[in-house]
Amino acid sequence: MNETLRFIDPNILASITSMELRARAVVEGFLSGLHKSPFKGFSVEFAEYRLYTPGDDPRHIDWKVYARTDRFYVKEFEEETNLACHLLLDLSRSMTYSSGGLRKLDYAGYLAASLAYLMARQRDAVGLFTFGDEIVDYVPAKVRTGHLHTVLNTLSAIQPVQRTDLGKPLHTLAEALQKKGMLILISDLLDDPEKIIESLEHFRFLGHDVLVFHVLDPAELTFPFHSTTRFVGLEDEGSLMAVPENVRAAYLERLKAHIRRLRSGCGVNHIDYTVLDTSKPLDFALQAWLATRAGKM
Repeated sequence: MNETLRFIDPNILASITSMELRARAVVEGFLSGLHKSPFKGFSVEFAEYRLYTPGDDPRHIDWKVYARTDRFYVKEFEEETNLACHLLLDLSRSMTYSSGGLRKLDYAGYLAASLAYLMARQRDAVGLFTFGDEIVDYVPAKVRTGHLHTVLNTLSAIQPVQRTDLGKPLHTLAEALQKKGMLILISDLLDDPEKIIESLEHFRFLGHDVLVFHVLDPAELTFPFHSTTRFVGLEDEGSLMAVPENVRAAYLERLKAHIRRLRSGCGVNHIDYTVLDTSKPLDFALQAWLATRAGKM
């Protein structure tokens, strides 16, 4: 990605006291980078466009966009561009892990707030579900004035719960949502991958589009430990004293297998799946959402 798209370090966001100001800083920096970039691929401007197809009224072709991209885009009407987007945020105790930077839960909260801010800017209805082994908070998807503040205030108050069972709350949510829309799951996905995939298949069966952000700490991705260490489970799994060199290869292989299974299961079901390192800026996630949104219009 072009360097102009790089922006605020996630750890710097923690020094900003207001969730709304954090979200604004992330999104405005991201959009500024997109507009300055010479990259002629997808940008935020095209979230309100779709490619011309035979049968479309040629009068709706935007010739300025054609001049920039050499492709025919049709500007959509407002009622066509509004989506109902729900953010699904995992509050499990494992999300509180940090190897020195942001906790996974804080990173996930900043990401959810930034996505909500960007969705509101795109005139999409944004809703929020937080969950552990059951749904904790629910903010219905709306576009009315002031609704973004409700979502951001809820995110500002999130607290971890003892443990999670991803399958149970996600199946409950799938049955509760009446209108088809886009669902964005933000979680460390530390659960049985088969249960996770089954719950995501439920959403797809009901016609929802799904985007998954798999949030992991850099230490979980690299296992950088050296001296004898006590590893403590965050969800009452007990503890293990181990010499890192003796378990590193097996741990990394199990993690890779876990990610491969999730990626494969999502791919088969046409679900976008992205691994996010909490030490990295949030631009990759915002770009992924915009690209997915454009593809669903």
